[in-house]
Amino acid sequence: MGIYTRDDIIRMVAEQDIEFIRMQFTDIFGQLKNVAISRSQIEKAVNNLIMIDGSSIEGFTRIQESDQYLYPDLDTFAVLPWRPQSGRVARLMCDVYNPNGTPFVGDPRYVLKRSIEKASALGYDFNVGPELEFFLFETDERGRPTNRTGDEAGYFDLGPLDHGESTRREICFALEAMGFEIEASHHEVAAGQHEIDFKYAEALKTADNIMTFKMAVKTLAQKNGMHATFMPKPVYGINGSGMHTNMSLFKDGKNVFFDPDDSRGLSKEAYSFIAGILAHVKGLVAVTNPLINSYKRLVPGYEAPCYMAWSSANRSALVRVPASRGQGTRLELRCPDPSCNPYLALALCLAAGLDGIEKQLTPPPEVFNNIYTMTPQERHECGIDSLPATLEEALAALKADKLMCDTLGSHVFAQYVEGKESECTAYRMHVSKWELDRYITIY
Repeated sequence: MGIYTRDDIIRMVAEQDIEFIRMQFTDIFGQLKNVAISRSQIEKAVNNLIMIDGSSIEGFTRIQESDQYLYPDLDTFAVLPWRPQSGRVARLMCDVYNPNGTPFVGDPRYVLKRSIEKASALGYDFNVGPELEFFLFETDERGRPTNRTGDEAGYFDLGPLDHGESTRREICFALEAMGFEIEASHHEVAAGQHEIDFKYAEALKTADNIMTFKMAVKTLAQKNGMHATFMPKPVYGINGSGMHTNMSLFKDGKNVFFDPDDSRGLSKEAYSFIAGILAHVKGLVAVTNPLINSYKRLVPGYEAPCYMAWSSANRSALVRVPASRGQGTRLELRCPDPSCNPYLALALCLAAGLDGIEKQLTPPPEVFNNIYTMTPQERHECGIDSLPATLEEALAALKADKLMCDTLGSHVFAQYVEGKESECTAYRMHVSKWELDRYITIY
């Protein structure tokens, strides 16, 4: 049973002076879309009668089968606090359905729901806490983004060094007004880089929250004359932005990753979940790190993981186990970045971990040393493999991983791979400033 009923939504729209409702959904590549309706249409909306043209959404449907319907998740109703308080604007996150009343297989939200249902059949609840980093850049005289930050701040610094402090605070207030529990916010390592952490939740709610978070950050930055970007590596030579993803499984209200009798406080399920992630991560990163630019973050020297290993504390490892135990026991996957589609990314993470549990896989030995300082020979001797170095390599690994393909489903898999391979082709054909600077004079 949900929090809200259809009658609740209709009543709140009337009582809270809401004039427009944004019916939001996400495309395969993680872009938030919406259809705005007036308050007069709210009864149609809550009865699943709002239509969209799916053929106009990249990766959705063909023109001859374009009609689709938006089924709002009533519990996602929220007023947008940055919009005018007279004639207010609210939103509803929606699932996409076919005219015959069946879920659309290309809807990323549906992909995640399928993975969650599999976990539920095994008795598990999948909880996720993401850590999204982003940059705040200055805009030029025409309001277009630059990659200038205007600040001199570093890790945990504050104003006046941190020029984005007031915008970050405004974002926190807005998110809290929308029901988020903000746990912390701070300036990150690089100039202009920020992080706002919100409380973990069940996976579907977390994915919805990630999409809401990115919308709020970008909107409020623009309102303050700045540009927010979740691009993984917008500036050469400094840290990129990640989305460390903290995951746990619960059964009957108890964290199944915790075992007080284990030397590390970890259960067999936790070890197998780690092993499952490591077994599938090469294909997984094609979705958790979906841009050509993503792989410019996953290089040594900038605190981003690029080697396949796990550790209880070692931050150079791909999978880390933070110190908290008991109900707070969790695994942190450090490679995802905030440009990913969270629904697809979490679906694949869950599928990989469950595969490890079902097959009772055992992870390789824990790595205690700083992997970044190891020689290639030392990494080889320790059995430490590397993540894909490019999106092309990751896509090849994805296509070779049947579990990852099956989890996405044939429609999403085909459309996603086609779109990303087209992106790689366009990149290969582009002549960059780096090439001109390096070659045009001497050749």
